Amino acid sequence: MTPAARLSAAIEVFADIDARRRPAADVLKDWGLSHRFAGSSDRAAIAGLVYDALRRKASSSWLMGEATPRAVLLGTLQRERGLDVAAIEALCSGARFAPEPLTEKERAAFGPATLANAPLHVQGEYPEWLDPYFARVFGDERSAEGAALATRAPLDLRVNTLKADRDELEPKLAHLSAERTRWSPLGLRIRLAADSRNPAIHAEPLFRKGEIEVQDEGSQLAALLAGAKPGEQVVDIAAGAGGKTLVLAAAMENRGQIYATDVDKRQLVPIHERITRADARNIQVRTPRGEADMLADLAGRADLVLIDAPCTGTGTWRRNPDAKWRVRPGALEERIKQQDALLEHAAALTKPKGGRIVYITCSVLNEENGDQMRAFVARHPDFSVEKPAETAQALGERAYLFTHAALISDHGLLMTPRRTDTDGFFVSLLRRSG
Repeated sequence: MTPAARLSAAIEVFADIDARRRPAADVLKDWGLSHRFAGSSDRAAIAGLVYDALRRKASSSWLMGEATPRAVLLGTLQRERGLDVAAIEALCSGARFAPEPLTEKERAAFGPATLANAPLHVQGEYPEWLDPYFARVFGDERSAEGAALATRAPLDLRVNTLKADRDELEPKLAHLSAERTRWSPLGLRIRLAADSRNPAIHAEPLFRKGEIEVQDEGSQLAALLAGAKPGEQVVDIAAGAGGKTLVLAAAMENRGQIYATDVDKRQLVPIHERITRADARNIQVRTPRGEADMLADLAGRADLVLIDAPCTGTGTWRRNPDAKWRVRPGALEERIKQQDALLEHAAALTKPKGGRIVYITCSVLNEENGDQMRAFVARHPDFSVEKPAETAQALGERAYLFTHAALISDHGLLMTPRRTDTDGFFVSLLRRSG
């Protein structure tokens, strides 16, 4: 396919996403199945354009003066790809499979791309209804924080210390230009250009041998901040695919016991293969069956309960830019109810004296983070929130600088792309005094 044909296809896919509010990955897959002439490089290029357009939807629409799929894609070519008017005109020739030529209005919109007079939610590339929520967390910095969430994320890897160490593996990934992560002692980072494809990590020998996993540095840090110790009894109450579960297993050096479960048993499907590949031998997966509580026998026994809570996912917009345009206030209300239920379940599992709950979200919204901690402590006065500076000590020599980078409050710490160059994660450690 020519670059012009790829642009036309991207406009078509974006229109489908916009009209039916479907996940971008599903629409792109369907498009590929119905256009089998498109090769893998074509599909990757089209996906790149679509995801860039989703990242820059607000600013592109504002600069172009309309929010049509064509306007958003054309604006993205200037905003994200840095193309000038001549280059965009060359793509929009009106020839076979190419978009129609630029109109006078479109041509006039391609002046100096400045957002100085744009509303803050446009500058920050997030839905307008979320502006008061962002203002509550970030104040006058909200547009800058939102803009950082609109950038493309790097590809982060986690070294499985049950099988290898970072010093050993780093040179083995030199062909991918992997570099050490700033905060996580387990991480390696591969930086990606705007139009580059993700490397095939799953085909790498180190991945197949279980020595590395794909995991954002923020997710690694959230699990490390739990401070799991060898020999402890740990419950991962919303384990999902098991990324954080595996960090816990390595931190515990395969000693003690981890009980991993999730209310949605479909989320647990990948965990079994990952456990085997990682050689993690202290994880017991408990798959839900009907209405029975799969953790009832653990009541009052857990040294640590980790809650990787379901949330709006506002912290993961770099990886899922389409999600920001699908989220609605009703979804936030539903997630808060689910978080409340998990926190109550965790309280019942925690040891009466000295037991800990680590509450994690991939959200930047205070309603899912600090507010939840305040409400929980009010309901359970035998729990208290540990000072974030103490929680960060799990990072060793990196702790001091990390606490000065993250957004710290009395109820936890918040990582963001702008502050910590990670996905957005909130972490709070609750300790039971008995």
